[in-house]
Amino acid sequence: MKDKLLYEGKAKQVYTVKDDETLLVLSYKNDATAFNGAKKANFDGKGRYNNLISSKVFDYLHKNGINSHFKKALNDTEQLVERTTIIPLEVVVRNIAAGSIVNRLGLEEKTRFSEPLVEFFYKKDELNDPFINDAHALLLTDATEEELAQIKEMALRVNEKLQVFFKEIHLQLVDFKLEFGRNRNGEIVLSDEVSPDTCRLWDIETGAKMDKDVFRQDLGDLVTVYDNILNRLEALQ
Repeated sequence: MKDKLLYEGKAKQVYTVKDDETLLVLSYKNDATAFNGAKKANFDGKGRYNNLISSKVFDYLHKNGINSHFKKALNDTEQLVERTTIIPLEVVVRNIAAGSIVNRLGLEEKTRFSEPLVEFFYKKDELNDPFINDAHALLLTDATEEELAQIKEMALRVNEKLQVFFKEIHLQLVDFKLEFGRNRNGEIVLSDEVSPDTCRLWDIETGAKMDKDVFRQDLGDLVTVYDNILNRLEALQ
């Protein structure tokens, strides 16, 4: 099924599918990066955890009416997805203050927001993915005002569903990053991945960080944490 390498990013390789240009294969790597690639490491088994956790998240979202590019997991490290044209926006939804917003706005970490915040960042590595507003998004991408509104609405729906999903395994969804793309019919669908690489997750009982912050902040062993999350998800079945 997997054919030619189309693109390689920090965390995934993207392959074409033989005899079907509407599909792609995402192959998850064992690499971990932080601070826009300034910090790098390789963790044996990380690709497997990201693929399997992300697959379970997409399955759950699909069952709850969220359209995405995800089709199915092919094996431990690969998944089959619909080909989309990615809109170069990172869409961040925040429930609790953590990460960049703490320094950017002078907030105290763990400040809980009365309503979720939706932020846009321009997906441009050489600019360090700058924080932008709606007017910038319209200027820098081909997204329309209607599509930006749709993206925000979808992001908030994902947040609503994922808070319930992660609470079932005793994790608090602090914030997360999403990417969206257009499929061959021009429809906006959730793309990329949803995993501990792209979400901040705190253990509800202990407050322990259960995501890539473990790597960013040298808090422990990343693979052990990701293994814990996958085990919790598998225990639900």
